[in-house]
Amino acid sequence: MPSLAAISKIDFPFKVNQMEVKECAKQLFEPSFPQVDKMLCAFDNTEIKTRNFCKPLDYYSTLHTFQKQNNDYITISLDYSVKAIEECIVAANINKGDITDIIFISTTGLSTPSLDARIINLMKLNQNITRMSVFGLGCAGGVSGFSKACILAKANTAAVVLLVAVDLCSLTFLQSDYSKSNFIGASLFADGVAACIIKGDKFTNNTKKEITYISSQSKLYYDTMDVMGWEFLDKGFKVLFSKDIPTIIANHINTDVTSFLEKNNLTLADIKNFIFHPGGKKVLSAYESVLNIQGDFLKNSREVMNDYGNMSSPTVLYVLERFVTQGYENGYGLMVTMGPGFSSEMVLLKMNNI
Repeated sequence: MPSLAAISKIDFPFKVNQMEVKECAKQLFEPSFPQVDKMLCAFDNTEIKTRNFCKPLDYYSTLHTFQKQNNDYITISLDYSVKAIEECIVAANINKGDITDIIFISTTGLSTPSLDARIINLMKLNQNITRMSVFGLGCAGGVSGFSKACILAKANTAAVVLLVAVDLCSLTFLQSDYSKSNFIGASLFADGVAACIIKGDKFTNNTKKEITYISSQSKLYYDTMDVMGWEFLDKGFKVLFSKDIPTIIANHINTDVTSFLEKNNLTLADIKNFIFHPGGKKVLSAYESVLNIQGDFLKNSREVMNDYGNMSSPTVLYVLERFVTQGYENGYGLMVTMGPGFSSEMVLLKMNNI
C-alpha cells in the first residue's frame, strides 16, 4: 500500500500571541462598532495561545482591497509552498524529477494559472507531472487531499505524489464585517502551509518507521450547505459559520467513525493514534464527549490548535507531522476532519515504529 515518505510544515515568522490579536481586533472594530466588547469574549474561549500569521499584525490594521489580498495570497502561497516542498524532498531522499503527481489544496484565495502550475514552473519540476488543483474543501481539505494522494499512489505503484495544502485565512479578514461569524473567524483562524510526499509500493522503505494507507471515506451530509463556507462579496470572502457545527459533529461522528472502521474489520479500541483536525475548542469537546475514549487521545490536535490556531486544510497535516516527529504508537491511525458541505473525511493508516 502507499506510504508516507516525508512531511513538512511552515512556521511563519509572524506568530502572534492571541491576546495581541484580541487587542488589535478591539482597536479596529471599536470606532465603528461600539458593541465590540460583547463579541471579544470569543478570543478568550478558544484555548489558542499563539496564531500562525503570514503577515505582521499591523498588516491587518490597514484596509486592503480584495485584489491586494488575493495577490498577497498568490505570492505568499507560492513562496512558502516551494520552501515546504524543498524540505519534503530532502526528507524523502528523492530528486525533484522523481515527482509524478501534484495535488494542491486551498480555499482562501484564487489563482489562474493554478498554484500547482506556478510551483511546477518556479521549481522546474517535470513538465509531465499529473496535476490536481482542488478548491472549496475548507478544513476537510487536508484529509481529503491525503486520501487522493494515496489513491493515486495505489493506482500507480511507481508514483511519487506531492501533496501541498495551503490556507492563508488571515488574508480573508474583512474589517467592515460585524457579524458573529467574522468575530469567531477572527478569533480562531490562522495561516498554514504543509507538504507531504507519498510513494507507491514500488519504492522500498529504508527506515523502520512506516506509515501506510489502508482506506478512506468521504461523506456529505444532506441539507447542510449553509453550515460553513464563504459568501463571495465585491470586497472579498465573507466567512459563514453556524453555531450548530459542534452539534452536527456530536450527532454523526460516532456512527460515521464506527461504520468506517467496521468496513475495515476494526473497532475504536483498535485505533492507537487519533489524527483529528482541531476545528476549535467546541469541536474537540464534541469528539471527546461522543467517542468516549480513555486518556488524552486528542493531545496532539489540541497542542497544534494551541500553538497555531485553526489553519483550515493544512491543520490536520500539522497534527500528522507532530505524530511523525514526536512519536506514535504501533498500530492503526485514524485521520478525521470536517468541512463545508457539511462533510467529513477519514483516512485509516497503519503506523509502525519497528
